[in-house]
Amino acid sequence: MSASALDAVHIEIMRASLEGIVLEMQNSLFRTGYSTIVRESQDASCAFMNARGDVVAQHVVLPLHIGSFPACCNAVIESYDDIAEGDAFLINHPYHGGSPHAPDMCVITPVFHDSELIGFCGSIAHKSDIGGPVPGSCSGQAKEVFNEGLHLPAVRYQRGYQRNIEIERIIATNSRTPELVLGDIRGQLGSARLGEKRLGELLTKFGKTEALAAFDKLLELAERRMRAAIAEWNDGRYEAERFVDDDGIDLEKPVRIHVVIEKKGDSITFDFTGSADQTKGPANIRPPVIRGACCYCLIALVDPHIFINSGLMNAFAIKTREGSVMNPRFPAPVNTYNPTVHATVEAIFSAMTQIAPQMARADGCGSRSIIIGGRSTLAGKSYVQYEILGGGAGARAAKDGQSGTSVNQSNAKIAPIEIIESEFPTRVLRFELIPDSGGAGEFRGGMGIRREYENLADARFSIRSTKHVIAPYGAAGGGKGRTGDIIMNPETERQKRLPTRYADYPLAAQDRFRLDTPGGGGLGEAMKRDPRRVLRDVQEGYVSLAAAADIYGVVVTRNGDDFAIDEAATNDKRRATTHA
Repeated sequence: MSASALDAVHIEIMRASLEGIVLEMQNSLFRTGYSTIVRESQDASCAFMNARGDVVAQHVVLPLHIGSFPACCNAVIESYDDIAEGDAFLINHPYHGGSPHAPDMCVITPVFHDSELIGFCGSIAHKSDIGGPVPGSCSGQAKEVFNEGLHLPAVRYQRGYQRNIEIERIIATNSRTPELVLGDIRGQLGSARLGEKRLGELLTKFGKTEALAAFDKLLELAERRMRAAIAEWNDGRYEAERFVDDDGIDLEKPVRIHVVIEKKGDSITFDFTGSADQTKGPANIRPPVIRGACCYCLIALVDPHIFINSGLMNAFAIKTREGSVMNPRFPAPVNTYNPTVHATVEAIFSAMTQIAPQMARADGCGSRSIIIGGRSTLAGKSYVQYEILGGGAGARAAKDGQSGTSVNQSNAKIAPIEIIESEFPTRVLRFELIPDSGGAGEFRGGMGIRREYENLADARFSIRSTKHVIAPYGAAGGGKGRTGDIIMNPETERQKRLPTRYADYPLAAQDRFRLDTPGGGGLGEAMKRDPRRVLRDVQEGYVSLAAAADIYGVVVTRNGDDFAIDEAATNDKRRATTHA
């Protein structure tokens, strides 16, 4: 059956079925995860690819993986001409495949029906440690990929459903947390095998010919949907740029991310050739990641509920310059890539605002992770405490930014305090929103968070963060969000502020450290914010009395726990500010 012969009902049934299969794979992975990274933070994605490696369906937890899955799958296809039922493959190499960085391990299994290869099931999940000089394998001072842990090109992990024990021994020997890493890999494998089973049932139900035609049709419909939306925008050339604090090596040199967007008819091109040269430190990103970032931005602007597959990426093109931060030459380091992706996404949104001003948004907090590694005195084993932490989201048209959340393409969860304290030798002393950290505006940026820890055993600390130097920008006249900070032993004689990216700081038992995450930028002029919204912000503790008066021109009085707007004083203050 040809794709054109399928009616809308059959296509919708197939779409919903595939979506359900991939979601079931995802739930299986999260429920069988060994590490807090997979089990709690959910730093993983699952997908089904066709026999060419195109993503037919993806359950989007991490949007960037839509660019990574095809690159990883194609590496498997190109490396093996004897793919058979019962095979499984591993790959985590950013240059030989499409993993954003080496800790993101991809597990791929082929799907056969009636002895014919019809596609692949796969997942990408972050690993707690795959070796390298620092616990967690994410050194902010890495100068080449060889400083970033074990790298696997496409390798066969299973043959005839039997695991390659030698591969597992190599991975285990290179990891500080071998049980967690192998446990998560096996969880990924189980997730893929579940996907194979469900796809087999789907193909039996609908027939192989009709199912394969539907896969192609879904790709075609996704591309048509995206192109139709692009066609409604004004043709033109639009550009914007953002900067990353530094690359971890040259601490006084911001990294420029520049995009030129050319839109004509129903096609659009993202040109990043004006971005900085590749960096000495690990701020570089590879083209598959850029492709995923561009796709994420278009999805966010067109329809957040659109069916996700590779057809969306056929509606646009990217241009990069070899030897640049957006297309580095091997073996340039890439492991702390996420701040660069955030700058890329925010540059795209800023340029796209010129096309669709009603979709304007301010910059968010970026993303960050803290990594603490040591040996547990109780278990006698090495541990790696890896946490992903958000902050304030940028304000959007007609909406305030969310507080204490992941933003943009970072979609992992903040691990619960109870889990962190029960599994690692650490105590969380504070976890709170930071007042006045959201950028001012008619619509306010979200609040950043403060998380303070007491370390209970000797350990080694690393951080990969962003926006500790360059604040999140506001939009349409909105104010910047507050910058982030990382301070060791705050308010003591041993207080020390670390750079945005830092690796291998020695922590002693009873040392404390405090992480402040950035707030989101505001949108629109602060003096236009509804005074009732400002009053609510004060009541909730988001905005101080002083900021309400000085920044928003709203005078709020307090009597015990009761707050009220002084209407006359507010009118006078706003009038004076307007005429100043």
